[in-house]
Amino acid sequence: MLPLDVDLSELDPEQTYVFMANHQSQLDIPLLTALLAPRKVSFVAKQSLFKIPVFGAAIKAVGHISIDRSNRRRAMKSIESAVQKAQGGRSIMIYPEGTRAEDLDNIQEFKIGGVIIALKTGLPVVPIVLSGTGEVLPKHRLLLRSAPLKVKALPPIDTGKYTMKDREAFKDDLYKMMNDAYLEMRSD
Repeated sequence: MLPLDVDLSELDPEQTYVFMANHQSQLDIPLLTALLAPRKVSFVAKQSLFKIPVFGAAIKAVGHISIDRSNRRRAMKSIESAVQKAQGGRSIMIYPEGTRAEDLDNIQEFKIGGVIIALKTGLPVVPIVLSGTGEVLPKHRLLLRSAPLKVKALPPIDTGKYTMKDREAFKDDLYKMMNDAYLEMRSD
């Protein structure tokens, strides 16, 4: 059993959110799925995952959202699909880095797509910071290592104070907040 320190005290169990989490490992998705249950959460994931036999059909069947980052028009359709799911009462999980990190010293730079989804939904954004998953299951590895895992939900952000024109500022503010919390968690 891996040591696990979880703080989700900022979450209102009745609220629908857009969750934004840093991404270090394949372990992040099952870990957050378990921690956020029984909420209805749809993950936004790269299209290539939906092409994996059996797995791809399964993640599509349970309502996760495929995004084709190589095609702007299809990416915009995916964004609209995520917004519709959120308006239908599902929380949305986004990994704004776009891929798993290999350098664990800082969180990677964020892509803009997740920020656009968040702003279009109008829902509060909950930054979730994970630490340790990259040590437990590093990118390009299949065997688990032992390391302490930490998961912390930061206070929800009211997206109403940002407009679509402010998306870069929102992305920068979100990144700073999450990276500062990540560095603090790693120093503990």
